Amino acid sequence: MGDNVDLNTSYTIKDMPLSERPREKLYKYGVKSLSNAELIAVIIRTGNREDTAIDLANRLLSMDSKGLGFLSDASFEELTSVKGIGKCKASQILSAIELGKRISTQRGEEKVKVTSPIDIVNLLMEEMRYLNKEHFNVAILDTKNQIISIEGISIGNLNSSIVHPREVFNAAIRRSANAIILIHNHPSGDPTPSREDINITNRIIEAGNIIGIKVLDHIIIGDNRYISFKERSII
Repeated sequence: MGDNVDLNTSYTIKDMPLSERPREKLYKYGVKSLSNAELIAVIIRTGNREDTAIDLANRLLSMDSKGLGFLSDASFEELTSVKGIGKCKASQILSAIELGKRISTQRGEEKVKVTSPIDIVNLLMEEMRYLNKEHFNVAILDTKNQIISIEGISIGNLNSSIVHPREVFNAAIRRSANAIILIHNHPSGDPTPSREDINITNRIIEAGNIIGIKVLDHIIIGDNRYISFKERSII
């Protein structure tokens, strides 16, 4: 006769060995020792009668093949569609993700000086690599090549009707730009420039030469990869 199983008994993180509980691991070994699922479990704190917090975290990570990347751009409605994730847990997750994004781009009062494309890539890779639409941004630089601001110009498929030199230089002129760097992402993860990418870049460069604001580079961000038009001698 096998052991009787009480179906009304829930399994919780407290039933796990002490060394395997996410918060205890964090206390003892530091936050870097936690897996993605364990980090999410710490954020949402509790599971439900059927699942532990780690079970729910794994369910969230399996929503899409991108895993954690999908969560970086997930909506409130998408999160709450997962069994066991209510409004409170969804709010906690979204708040943690947004805080991480803001920290990744925050550099205090000190301006970031651009000396190579990697300076822009380090600043924006984590924010842009998982976006599921093309976002076209412009880094506006002063006379010392320090970033004054990064302005969003358009969201959608990159084409000449969406990205117009008028919008690009309107933002640059308002911020008293000395030079600009164009940045956009490829949701496919492959940063290889298309013919349209090159055509748009040339149009913006021509407009900049007339206005007197130099276009230093166009950087395309993929999934942990990038291409700089300047490095590739495309411009």
